[in-house]
Amino acid sequence: MKHIQFLPFLLSLFIFSYASCSQRPQSQQHSKQKEKLHRSVGEILPGADQLEAYLPILKGKKVGLMGNQTSVVGPDKKHLVDVLLANKIDIQFAFAPEHGFRGSIERGEKVANDIDEKTGLPLHSLYGKNEKADSIVQSIDVMLFDLQDVGARFYTYITSMHRVMQLCANHGKKMIVLDRPNPNGDQVDGPVRKDDKYKSNISFHKIAMIHGLTVGELAQMINGEGWLDQGKKCDLTVIPIKNWDHKTPYQLPVVPSPSLPNYVSVRLYMSLCLFEATDVSVGRGTDWPFQVLGYPNPSFGAFSFTPGSKPGMSAHVEQQDKICYGLDLRQVDPKNSTFTLNYLLDFYTLFKQAGMADRFFARPDFFNKLAGNDKLIQQIKAGMTENQIKDSWKPELTAYKKMRKKYLLYPDFE
Repeated sequence: MKHIQFLPFLLSLFIFSYASCSQRPQSQQHSKQKEKLHRSVGEILPGADQLEAYLPILKGKKVGLMGNQTSVVGPDKKHLVDVLLANKIDIQFAFAPEHGFRGSIERGEKVANDIDEKTGLPLHSLYGKNEKADSIVQSIDVMLFDLQDVGARFYTYITSMHRVMQLCANHGKKMIVLDRPNPNGDQVDGPVRKDDKYKSNISFHKIAMIHGLTVGELAQMINGEGWLDQGKKCDLTVIPIKNWDHKTPYQLPVVPSPSLPNYVSVRLYMSLCLFEATDVSVGRGTDWPFQVLGYPNPSFGAFSFTPGSKPGMSAHVEQQDKICYGLDLRQVDPKNSTFTLNYLLDFYTLFKQAGMADRFFARPDFFNKLAGNDKLIQQIKAGMTENQIKDSWKPELTAYKKMRKKYLLYPDFE
């Protein structure tokens, strides 16, 4: 996977200014300087990299963290937990989202309460129900949230963020969101979920399928639109990204989950995730998840692959050990790849031509939750084109875009 390249030279004036205003003893200050990040002017700086913005808030407080393998600091990608501990922050526990604290758990699998082997930190799951979550949050002063989202409503890290906000609001605790760029933040598309009938972990908010927000912007929307239970507000602070806007491409420095291993997969995920409710393989169990499409029928295409078993992709592999025929999307230009329904429509047509249309939507209830409605499945079956389908959701999408503007922290792509 391509990574953002950092140019490490010393910003001496910045460090001198920071040292001048610090009240820590010299020995502590020397240790602190070792943790400073040396970046070029204009380099994208996620919230987590801006230690001077949030460490003072955490000093002397009992702190909880929601993070995972994407919670890294600096060009050397130190885990946020290690940086916090090195700075004597009193971390009490960590919540883990889907895929776990280190990002190695299967999609949809239970994330058990555990201990982080590297640090000894108690880990608690917020993926699914956790009856002890309230008492856990009551034990701290500040909650820190740092997860890398990818910009789709069905990516469950934003559901976890909502639950943390609710817990903090319920118990009067402060929450700090360390914001990160949205790698698909240059687009807003797809149907808006309105009906709570389709509310689930993969369609939790009344937002567009491709929502065009960072987690910090979404957190402000959740607060501003009164989406927390009983109209409560979370005491929220967002540490914004520096030197980024919604027009700026961003390749993730760390894999966000096992099946999104590179920039191509992250960009194609917007369009291909709907296939998860069909029996078409999206490449899980191969080296190219969300970069290939196929089904065990030679008439579907000349390209072939065989889904097998890979770490983090073994429990739910469509068409495992079967030769699948279809499309090779690995050479797609990720910068020019935006959300489209055409892959889905084309494969539905192939199923119809093979006399298997009734088998395409293998899990219709799951498809409706991904889509946030039951209209899309009907529109596809009715033979509507992509433009016709997109026109049907335009009024709700236009209203959502107007609401979204109120919560943007960064210049937009339009």
